[in-house]
Amino acid sequence: MLAPVKMQMLSATRQNLWRLTFIRTLVLAAQAGSVAVAYWTELLPLPWLALSVTLGFSMVLCLVTALRLRASLPVTELEYAVQLACDLLIHSALLYFSGGSTNPFVSYYLVPLAIAAVTLPWVYSLILSGIALVAYTLLLVQFYPLDTFPMAREKMQIYGMWLSFALAAAVITFFAAKMAEELRRQEAFQAQRREEGLRDQQLLAVATQAAGAAHELGTPLATMSVLISEMRQDHTDPSLQDDLAVLQEQVKQCKHTLQQLVRAAEANRRMAVEEQPVTFWMDESLNRWHLMRPEASYRFQRLGQGLVPHLAPPPDLTQALLNLLNNAADACPDGLEVQLDWDASDIVISIRDHGPGVPVAIAEQIGKPFFTTKGKGFGLGLFLSKASVTRAGGSVKLYSHEEGGTLTELRLPRDARGDV
Repeated sequence: MLAPVKMQMLSATRQNLWRLTFIRTLVLAAQAGSVAVAYWTELLPLPWLALSVTLGFSMVLCLVTALRLRASLPVTELEYAVQLACDLLIHSALLYFSGGSTNPFVSYYLVPLAIAAVTLPWVYSLILSGIALVAYTLLLVQFYPLDTFPMAREKMQIYGMWLSFALAAAVITFFAAKMAEELRRQEAFQAQRREEGLRDQQLLAVATQAAGAAHELGTPLATMSVLISEMRQDHTDPSLQDDLAVLQEQVKQCKHTLQQLVRAAEANRRMAVEEQPVTFWMDESLNRWHLMRPEASYRFQRLGQGLVPHLAPPPDLTQALLNLLNNAADACPDGLEVQLDWDASDIVISIRDHGPGVPVAIAEQIGKPFFTTKGKGFGLGLFLSKASVTRAGGSVKLYSHEEGGTLTELRLPRDARGDV
């Protein structure tokens, strides 16, 4: 499982219905304002009660839709199409009571149809187009006439057409821009998923090879352990006994390492991950690492101020930190600088060594499997470290420090838990 997602992604239909409700609210405000101005200025003799009831129905629809969207029930394409059909019917009623097809706002029919065309299957768009066409046709022969002077009617027609165009252009532009933004976000998300899938395949291949190697090496190490025990029994020379004891201890350590390698995946899934202060985790990790690399020297600085953040690091995240420290010590074991900092959203661990630095020509290759600049090893340490940190929702970046050496930056979200 990947790092926990902070906010569950909304479905496209639910997002479109949210946008439609927002647009409907703005249009309702404009319509209500226009009716109010016409009423108070007495420009037109209109059926005010019928118009008020129609606008009230539109307001109720906005409120009901907003409350419905707060529920966890999925929004279907049929429901979304019904919402657009309601908009067409409400607009038809308003046109009926304000001049019918002679009303310049009749062109607003195109807005719901344009929205349907880019968000719904063609069948729904065709049905909604039919509803709009039938309503427009009926308004040609049946509507509440406007009793005004021809000159005043002509001026209102011109200004109304301009206002209708401005409103339709604003709504369509807003919806199209949001749709384009959503498409870009979906493409970026799909690209990230493909990258994660490729990385998981690489991890599976590495884990399979490691498990096979551990299994094959187990038998020779067991044989070596038995032979060393027999040699210690057969030879009583103290100097030879000391050498054999050291050799047996090294073989034992190899067997223990291989056992950990084989059981790593199972241990990660079963081990209880406890939340702890990040400073405690850093102290424990640094102490453990210094036991492994006693020849290395380092200086630890805590830069973060205020309340110490907590995190629940899985075993592979701790191992990733140890691998990064080992990489820095391999470059130059003297005078490592380790810094811990945090802000409102992230925890940042910086490791600086005083080695030769990262050549610009190969900077992009570092961290890929089986690529190494050390002349030894398989180049898997940094690759696995990056994979573990990414699974926890963080990132690992390497920079050439301006004063020499390499700066490794490990960035984790404050709620990092990884794959548990």
